[in-house]
Amino acid sequence: MQSATAWRKSTRSTGTNNSNCVECRQTWRKSSRSSGTSNSNCVEARHTPGAFQVRDSKLGEASPIFDLAAGDFASLLTAAGR
Repeated sequence: MQSATAWRKSTRSTGTNNSNCVECRQTWRKSSRSSGTSNSNCVEARHTPGAFQVRDSKLGEASPIFDLAAGDFASLLTAAGR
């Protein structure tokens, strides 16, 4: 599992203090079926290179993050009736 902050540093970064590099934050997408109530059974997902990550939307940054291969994510969506 990756850390919840999910900042990604450029692969061209040399790691020195004077290197010119950027970091990007990957954003989470909440389920369109989320009702916004505290009792909602919802997940958030985000795309990562070649895979997806899923977490519990109620827990936010405190949620464990599950890494899924693209095929496994597609199966999850099918099982959820999407």
